[in-house]
Amino acid sequence: MKKMNHTPRYQLRRYMVLAVFVLAVAGLMWRALDMQVINQAFFQQQGDARHLRVVSVPSHRGDIYDRNGQPLAISTPVDTVWVNPAELIVERDRIPELARVLSMKAGNLVDKINSNSRREFLYVRRHIDPALGEQVRALALPGVYLRREYKRYYPTGEVSSHVLGLTNVDDSGQEGIELAYNDWLSGRDGSKRIIRDRLGRAVDDVERLQAAEPGKSIELSIDRRLQYLAYRALKTAVNTNKAVAGSAVILDVTNGEVLAMVNQPSFNANDRSQLRPGVYRNRAATDVFEPGSTMKPFTIAAALETGRWHPADNVHTEPGHYKVQGNVIKDMRNYGKLDLAGIILKSSNVGVSKIALSMDKEHQLAMYSKLGFGVDTGSGFPGERAGNLRMDNVSDFERATMSFGYSISVTPIQLARAYAALASGGVIYPVSFVLRDEAVIGQRIMSEKTARQVRSMMEQVVSPKGTASKAQVANYTVAGKTGTVHKFISGGYAEDRYLSIFAGMVPANNPRLVMVVMLDEPRNGDYFGGQVAGPVFSEVMGGAMRLMDIAPDNLKIAKKVSGGDRA
Repeated sequence: MKKMNHTPRYQLRRYMVLAVFVLAVAGLMWRALDMQVINQAFFQQQGDARHLRVVSVPSHRGDIYDRNGQPLAISTPVDTVWVNPAELIVERDRIPELARVLSMKAGNLVDKINSNSRREFLYVRRHIDPALGEQVRALALPGVYLRREYKRYYPTGEVSSHVLGLTNVDDSGQEGIELAYNDWLSGRDGSKRIIRDRLGRAVDDVERLQAAEPGKSIELSIDRRLQYLAYRALKTAVNTNKAVAGSAVILDVTNGEVLAMVNQPSFNANDRSQLRPGVYRNRAATDVFEPGSTMKPFTIAAALETGRWHPADNVHTEPGHYKVQGNVIKDMRNYGKLDLAGIILKSSNVGVSKIALSMDKEHQLAMYSKLGFGVDTGSGFPGERAGNLRMDNVSDFERATMSFGYSISVTPIQLARAYAALASGGVIYPVSFVLRDEAVIGQRIMSEKTARQVRSMMEQVVSPKGTASKAQVANYTVAGKTGTVHKFISGGYAEDRYLSIFAGMVPANNPRLVMVVMLDEPRNGDYFGGQVAGPVFSEVMGGAMRLMDIAPDNLKIAKKVSGGDRA
C-alpha cells in the first residue's frame, strides 16, 4: 500500500496559525498605538470620566468678635459622613461596622440604607469630630465618604446667646446677629476636580475650578466683660427673686452702641438639645411692656421744654388722688405740695398727671415720639418690636396714664435709648450692635439744659431718701428712676403680679453708660423696682466703671441704705 505524504497540509496549518498570531499581535499593537498615541486624549477622557469627580471645597463662615477682638462665634472644621447606598449595599454585611464606629443602631442604619438603595447620596451623620472621621475612613468601606464642613462654636455659651443667635446644621444664620448679618458672614463654597480610586477615596487633585471664599468677619459693639457681668447679675436676681424672666441692656451714651444685652431664661447654642421654640427670642428687643414710673422723667422733660415749667415750680398733689374723666389716679399716700424734683423723688402719679394735662397734647406726645417710642431703635436686630405709642384720638385720661407709664408699651432697648438721650444732653442716637468706625451724628430732641435738670432730679431717686438707694455705685454719682408696674393680663391688671424696673446712668455728672434692668413677675416677696432691679444695676455698673477705667466723680463710699417711698 502506498504511503501518503501530509507535510504540505501541516505546513499550511502552521502558516495559518502564524498568520493569525501575527495579525493578533499587529491588532494589539495597533490598539495600543491608537490608545496611547492617536486617540490618547479621547481614551484618557473616558478613563477619567469613570474616576474623576467634581467636589465642593467648603468655605468657613466669618467669625464674630466683641469690641476688644475677643471671639464670640467661630467656625470649627468637622466631618460629615455620607454614603452611596448602591455602592455600599454590595457589602451590606459590613454596615454594622460603620454603625458601631458612629454609635448608631446597626438595624436602623441597615434599614435606612436599604430603603434608599436607589439614591446616590445619603447623609448618615452630620458634623462629627475629625478624629472620628478618620476612624470611618479607616474602615475602607465602598460607597462611604467624608465631606469636610464647618460647625459654629460659641465660646461664651449662654452668656451671649440671645445677641448672637445661632446657625442651623448647614451653617446658615437663624436668629440674632447670625441672621441679621448672614449675607456678610456667609462664605461661598469653591469646587475642584479630583480622581477617586475604586473605593471612592480621593487620590489626586486634578484641577481647581473655583476657589472658596470665606465669609467676612464682624466686630460687634458688645464688650464681652460687661456681658459676663450683666449676665451673672441678672441670672442671680431672677433666681433669688423667683422671677419668671428678666432682661438687661447697657448702652454707650456717646453713640448708642450696645455694650451688653442679656436675658433670662437663656440657652446654650452649642447644645442643640436646648433649642426649643421661644427660648431663643431676645426679650430685650422683642418683648414689650408698660414702663411705669420710668416714664415720669420724660414727662417732666417735656414740661420743661415748654418754658412754662421750671424745676422749682410746685404742684399740689393733695389729697393723694386725682379724678380725670371719671377715673381716679392715686398716689401711695398724700405727698402734699411737691416741686418737679419731688414728683420724681416721690414718684407721684398725681403730680406728673397734672403736669401732663397742663401741656398741649401735641407737645406731650411729640416728646415721647422724639424719644423713640412707637418706632424701632434702628438697630436692625431681627424681630425687634416698635412698641406702641398712640398719637391720634388720645383722651385726657390716657395722656395722664401715659405720663406715668401706662397706655404705652416699650421694649427694654427702647427705654435704654430714651434714657441715653437724657444722659447725652438731649441727643438721641440710633442703636447699633456693630462697632462703629466713625463718629455717628445724633439728633437733638431737647435742650442740654433740660436734660441736665432732669438728670439732677433723678440723682435724688438714688439717694438714701429715694426709691432706689440700692442702685448706688460706690464712689460714683448715679441718676435713675424706678418703676413697679402692675402686669397686664386678660381683662385688666393683676393686683399681685408686677414688672420691676430700674433705668439709670453713671456717672451722673458726665454719663458714660446707661442701663435698664427689668424683672418679670418676681415672686419671692419683694417686687418694687428699687428693691429688685436696683441691686442688679449697682453690681454691674460698679464692675463696669472699673473695667472701663472711668474715673470716680464721688469719692464718698456709697452706703446701701433702705428707705424712701416705693415706685
